[in-house]
Amino acid sequence: MKYRKLGGSDLEVSEISLGSWLTYGVGVEADKARACLDAAFDVGINFIDTANVYGRGAAETFLGDALKSRRRDSYILATKLYFPMTDTDFGLSRAQVEKQLDASLTRLQTDYVDLYQCHRYDTGTPLEETMEALTRAVESGKARYIGFSEWPAERIRAAVDLSASNGFTGFVSSQPQYSLVWREPENEVIPLSAGNGISQIVWSPLGQGVLTGKYDPDQPPPQGTRATSDEMGGFIQRLMQPELLRAVQRLKPIAEEAGLTLPQFALAWVLREPNVAPAIIGASRPEQVHENAHASGATVDTRLFQRAEAIIDEAMAQAEPAWARRDQTKASAESRP
Repeated sequence: MKYRKLGGSDLEVSEISLGSWLTYGVGVEADKARACLDAAFDVGINFIDTANVYGRGAAETFLGDALKSRRRDSYILATKLYFPMTDTDFGLSRAQVEKQLDASLTRLQTDYVDLYQCHRYDTGTPLEETMEALTRAVESGKARYIGFSEWPAERIRAAVDLSASNGFTGFVSSQPQYSLVWREPENEVIPLSAGNGISQIVWSPLGQGVLTGKYDPDQPPPQGTRATSDEMGGFIQRLMQPELLRAVQRLKPIAEEAGLTLPQFALAWVLREPNVAPAIIGASRPEQVHENAHASGATVDTRLFQRAEAIIDEAMAQAEPAWARRDQTKASAESRP
């Protein structure tokens, strides 16, 4: 496993990290989830990502129990806040930052998180209030660093300027959706972040599992996959377009030419971007963890990546007009709870 520095922090994070959205404490049985976590440590993964809203605290509770026997300095733990935990508990106000951080620490059975992230931007709270509250969280020792997820470029720029002018703690990470089938962050977020000491922590690098190649455009989705799950399938449907699924099948020989499986190739494509620190994987089986970990450090001819990009771009241009014209930023904001 290779490691990368996370933004302006002193954290060295594994290129492949383990997430818990729609999986641990929610869609995957506890024994299988523990096996995946053990596999992650076996292959050198040291970065674990979660959020208070995943399973309304269930994912954090699972991780707190599963990690308590391990040395706290043997892993890097990140969580988030913003989405509703109750009808009145949501957002990034000073009160919510304090309340939700304490609640997360209790569920995670730890005194601190290494990274505390704003899951979305809160238009109902002044940015200065949020930044001040996050700064206090760092000063209290309950969070070592802070980050955000799916913030638009103008909000990132405002936060950077506010931190510089007011002495607030600065962000070290951005967590966008980014993959061969979702390249929106390249337009503004990645260049802006790279110039301000902010790394990307990529979620859905496999396009909700579409880039594994397991979905045949001419066959129903295999039973037991995300696309057939009532709990987990709603977020993948926008990518289950026949044109795109056929294009993904055409990527398999390119991945083979690179000496990789298709999931490994898709992860290596994300990691080709220097501003990316880790790519977050979700796993329901230990074998998935072991396979995906081999993407770390993979050396791939850039011409193979370019061929893959051309195939996906062509498929997207051929997709039904309503989908092709979809505003990606809006869809990204809506595609994760």
